[in-house]
Amino acid sequence: MIADTAVLEKALGHTFRNRELLERALTHKSRIYEKSAEGQLSADNEQMEFLGDAILGFVASESLVRQFASFPEGRLSKLKAHLVSAAHLHHVAKALDLGEYLLLGRGEELSGGRAKKALLSDAVEALIAALYLDGGLDAAKPFIETRILGSFVPPDETSEHTVTDYKSALQEMAQAKKLPPPRYVIVAEDGPEHSKTFTVEVRVGKEFISRAQGMSKKAAGQMAAQEVLQKIMSA
Repeated sequence: MIADTAVLEKALGHTFRNRELLERALTHKSRIYEKSAEGQLSADNEQMEFLGDAILGFVASESLVRQFASFPEGRLSKLKAHLVSAAHLHHVAKALDLGEYLLLGRGEELSGGRAKKALLSDAVEALIAALYLDGGLDAAKPFIETRILGSFVPPDETSEHTVTDYKSALQEMAQAKKLPPPRYVIVAEDGPEHSKTFTVEVRVGKEFISRAQGMSKKAAGQMAAQEVLQKIMSA
């Protein structure tokens, strides 16, 4: 390990019985390629990211419903999208100094992998899976609630910080779910020049598609992005 994992375990609030789970959660696929070339077999953290993402989504949903029982589903989905986004998990990883613990291949190391947003956010999800596999929800849930959800206060609907940039939220969600980037197409323009209505279609891969109308291309794109974001969240 690059840094003393005892320090990381203290920050996680859990001492691992199976330390191989912790090592795997911190191991990037670039490291495995090199190990395989040297005849050493091991496993990277990609499958653990998958499991950690599901556990994070469940705990975040449960916490939001419990804390904000009066909120409609749409608003809860927006808040959840923020909490599980790569951008938010990147901040969590930096607070843990997680980059110092990653096991990387030489090429990834030289290219600045310890500071890459995608690697760090993925590693947070892998750590959640490691905690769950080693100690169940009793180990994973306190870490998620303390380090990721924190004492989350939802923004006021009139605040400039309210989650209204659905296009950015959709971009982050697609990245977090390892989906293709969103594609926007203006499919129709109706009405007179001074009062046009625009129809915008957004696609994320072949499965998630939506169309929306607005008085501007931007407004239509935002509404279409919101609908696709909600489809992904409920999939």
